[in-house]
Amino acid sequence: MLKNINGLNVNYVSYGKKGTKELVFLHGWGQNIQMMRPVGDPLEKEYHITIIDLPGFGESEEPKYVWTLFDYVECLHQLFVELGIKKPVLVGHSFGGKISLLYASKYEVEKLVLLGSPFRPGIKKLSLKTKFLKSVKKLPGMEKLAEQAKKHIGSVDYRNASPLMRAIMVEHVNLDISEEIKTIKVPTIIIWGDLDQAVPLSEAYVLEQYLSDAAVIVYEGCTHYAYLERLGQTVNIIKSFIKE
Repeated sequence: MLKNINGLNVNYVSYGKKGTKELVFLHGWGQNIQMMRPVGDPLEKEYHITIIDLPGFGESEEPKYVWTLFDYVECLHQLFVELGIKKPVLVGHSFGGKISLLYASKYEVEKLVLLGSPFRPGIKKLSLKTKFLKSVKKLPGMEKLAEQAKKHIGSVDYRNASPLMRAIMVEHVNLDISEEIKTIKVPTIIIWGDLDQAVPLSEAYVLEQYLSDAAVIVYEGCTHYAYLERLGQTVNIIKSFIKE
């Protein structure tokens, strides 16, 4: 579904149990809605799920100028207002996790689930040929997702992105939101792979210290896509965390 937010068409899917907790999923750089559905779909019987193609990715339009992450936050907030989403549980992977952190520093959320989320300079550009594709292919029922990843991650990574999206990526990579996230008080789960080569595990523990109510969960033998490599565990953790 498309929603026009201040002149920009933003694509999203919304499904699940209405009148329950709102779970909003934000994908990583160069990805799209399909990369978060494996986590959202198992939760739809208990919660209301919204997954967004962040502007510049999937079927959402590119921004009209070089956005900062603050622009993404304001776009999301306006979208939430339009959709009637209040105090969501934000689940964000990588780029989406950084946006989730910045959003939670400014607007009300109930809880945060961060999946390999950078928050200061140091993230490395991910190649399409990451260990993720190899590992996900080995998981039952995930072959289709790996093929989607080839199409969608590879088509919009840094090398193939438009000049505008390249400039936005530079803004993202160089932005330090350490001070902003120190204001966040909501319960937060931080899930990380110990083999993450994009954002090292050490960053998870720094992030944990900056947040007032956070815990790190490490997936041994997993990469920047740990949340998918151990999908069942991720879904169970989110379920337990929301019910706490």
